[in-house]
Amino acid sequence: MPGPRRDTRGIVDAPGLLSRVHFRRHAPAAALAPYVEHYWLIDWDLPEPYVAQVVPHPCVNLVFQRHGQAAPYGELAGADPKLYTRKLAGTGRVCGVQFRPGGFRPFAPHAPVSRWTGQHLPHTKVLRVPPGAGTPADILRPATDRGRVAALDRFLLALNPVPDPRVTRAMALAHRIRTDRTIRRVAELAAAEGVSVRSLQRLFADYVGVSPKGVILRYRVHEALEQATVAADVDWARLAAELGYSDQAHLVRDFTATVGVSPTAYRAEVRAASVPTGRP
Repeated sequence: MPGPRRDTRGIVDAPGLLSRVHFRRHAPAAALAPYVEHYWLIDWDLPEPYVAQVVPHPCVNLVFQRHGQAAPYGELAGADPKLYTRKLAGTGRVCGVQFRPGGFRPFAPHAPVSRWTGQHLPHTKVLRVPPGAGTPADILRPATDRGRVAALDRFLLALNPVPDPRVTRAMALAHRIRTDRTIRRVAELAAAEGVSVRSLQRLFADYVGVSPKGVILRYRVHEALEQATVAADVDWARLAAELGYSDQAHLVRDFTATVGVSPTAYRAEVRAASVPTGRP
């Protein structure tokens, strides 16, 4: 399976966020790599509050965080169909786990992943954490990235993920949607895999938490968002065709519904923003 991504897909105003926080990704232990895409670590010390926004990937995240002097806590974030917004202020630290789409189920095999979709819950409400796995404070305490990564590894390995061939199947299908631009419709994916549309829908509900159609849409918007952020010039009609839209208007509609502004308006905001210098 591929290792940590190096793109900024899903982050709204990536230049603005990355100029204000220290953000990095790390690979998990080898035994966890089939299920975990990467760990993501963030630290910040802000003179002024900043509102971070993310168009979430179609997957589950496990997030341990500390804000200022508040007590550390752990949160299970299900695949979120909406724009995620969080105000960052003062000092803070986050140690997050981004599971691969379909990769969370082995850690909580007692329920379909769709049960957590759109929810943010205390991690102990979802995970059966054995004694000695570690607390949020244990995971956030180390001063080095290596120490925090080791703490995350210990925590997840203590959960003893349950192998399931359907997990492998769901992850492979979600990965195909992400990387194969010829997959533009659920019916096309079903035909290519020799299964029914209904069976794909059931598999994704149980193991991904987002429908196949929702996964296709989310990766389309991610691509459009990144192009609007980093490309020197964007031919929106051409991009819409490449992403499988029947016309540019449909791309604009989906982008606007997800991000809150049109692609051209978002691009203008990014270009006009005054981005402070800071650690990338």
